[in-house]
Amino acid sequence: MKKITILVFSVFLFSLQGSCKPSNDGNKEAETIAQKEQTPVQTETVNGLKKAYFASGCFWCVEAVYESVKGVKEAISGYSGGKMQNPTYENHGDHAEAVEVIYDPEVISFSQLIDVYFGSQNVTQVNGQGPDNGTSYRSIIFYQNDEEKKIIDEKIDTMNKQLSGDKVAAQVLPFQKFWDAENYHQNYEKNNPDNPYIQNVSIPRINKFKQKFPNLLKKTESH
Repeated sequence: MKKITILVFSVFLFSLQGSCKPSNDGNKEAETIAQKEQTPVQTETVNGLKKAYFASGCFWCVEAVYESVKGVKEAISGYSGGKMQNPTYENHGDHAEAVEVIYDPEVISFSQLIDVYFGSQNVTQVNGQGPDNGTSYRSIIFYQNDEEKKIIDEKIDTMNKQLSGDKVAAQVLPFQKFWDAENYHQNYEKNNPDNPYIQNVSIPRINKFKQKFPNLLKKTESH
């Protein structure tokens, strides 16, 4: 659980080891195979807007990254990738912290959203990003149809050929359901700019992404 205080230095240092409450470490191989064999759920296009789903460490960071991208109307923090019904922040079982990205495909493509995804993380880090470790923070790209899966698989294959040693750590899973996180998690970076975790982890991560992909940023975005 994110327990950060600016009053006690030792607690602040502890907070940088993990921003969110981790779930049980280790996924059973059989469960992973079963997930991959599920038929993906296709979300509806509403008023020309589509949805995409990603997990990559703390959802505070991922939400902030995607909300800086042109064509993204909104990014919502939540939970996905597990079996638990009605997950909560305190108990989300085998779900990962994830983000629902609502975007305009006329402005930003699904392929570009994948570029954003990989361009804003350490692609070889298993079960986490930066100081956040545990299966709650594992990297997952969710696909809703064969076309999306093909795009994901091709990009991962290309990156794996370029990497030496370690391979891309992200899971590729069929999308099933997304559960919204509690209201206080939404727009957390914007609403809590002085939070030590935001200052020391979230903002550096988003700024690193912005330096790499200035052409994908909203014109009004700046840090």
